[in-house]
Amino acid sequence: MSAARHPAPPERQPATFAFAAENRAAVEAIIARYPKGRQASAMMPLLDLAQRQHDNWLPRAAMDHVADLLGVPRMRAYEVATFYTMYNLAPVGRHHVRVCTTTPCWLRGSDEIVAACEKALAVEIGETTRDGKFTLQEVECLNACVNAPVVWIGDRFYEDLTADRARQILEALARGETPKAGPQAGRHASEPVGTTSTLSEGRK
Repeated sequence: MSAARHPAPPERQPATFAFAAENRAAVEAIIARYPKGRQASAMMPLLDLAQRQHDNWLPRAAMDHVADLLGVPRMRAYEVATFYTMYNLAPVGRHHVRVCTTTPCWLRGSDEIVAACEKALAVEIGETTRDGKFTLQEVECLNACVNAPVVWIGDRFYEDLTADRARQILEALARGETPKAGPQAGRHASEPVGTTSTLSEGRK
């Protein structure tokens, strides 16, 4: 299991957490999306907002704060944060590299992508580079199976990857660049690789 999925030790846990002034309007807007009595449904987006505010990881104090805002037992927040891999329970690198290894990506070469990332970063799955720039994590389905293999970094999906292209993306990030997201094989979105074939019979 990735280190990001284990709670940070007590000495790394802040004593308190509160949403910053610039996020309070967003908090109110998120809660307002849900009908009266259903505000607990705002749990996931509020945890995400708290994580973004706190250097991309969720301390226990942040989970407590979100639960208290929504008027639910704090255990509810812990259950959500520990179930979904989108939440990090401990500090991660500035670039959080999450490689999908579920069956469609595996069939399309995710083992090679993992190996390329480990070699390029000199870390193994679940580790962070010494300079703190990269954390490498294995995750389950990223819902982009038709564009497998897929890597999720920050808020960007990199699809149709090869081992060489994965290495190039990591090298670009290390240089401070922002590689273009989406399919890396030249196709648009999820269109077929090569020429189209559907409904092509009878064309002139």
